[in-house]
Amino acid sequence: MQINVNTDKSVERHQGLDEHVQTVVGAAVQRFGEQITRVEVHLSDENADKSADGGSRCTLEARVTGYQPVAVSNHAATLHQAINGAADKLKRAIDSALGRLHDKKLHEKPQIAEEALTEQHDDQGNMM
Repeated sequence: MQINVNTDKSVERHQGLDEHVQTVVGAAVQRFGEQITRVEVHLSDENADKSADGGSRCTLEARVTGYQPVAVSNHAATLHQAINGAADKLKRAIDSALGRLHDKKLHEKPQIAEEALTEQHDDQGNMM
């Protein structure tokens, strides 16, 4: 599984940040194993020029085999909090999506031969 980190111009990207993302996101989705091929991480600081709280944002998009991409986003006071919150949301979202996919497969009606669905009658209307 690949984890790609992307930042906007307001976020200073460094090795410690990349390692934190790899560790937190990897731990959150490790139980899904080979079902996830890639996770895109987008980090931004919407209030880079201001000192307001809640300006850091982390958006995660997971590519799940056999399913549409799953995307979540989290706002927090710091990037680390935003990453942790988004990773938790992603884990729940993938679990829910895969659960729905699994439930859908369980509830599909089995294919029954056409002749078993229709009762056969003789020329006089009696069941055979």
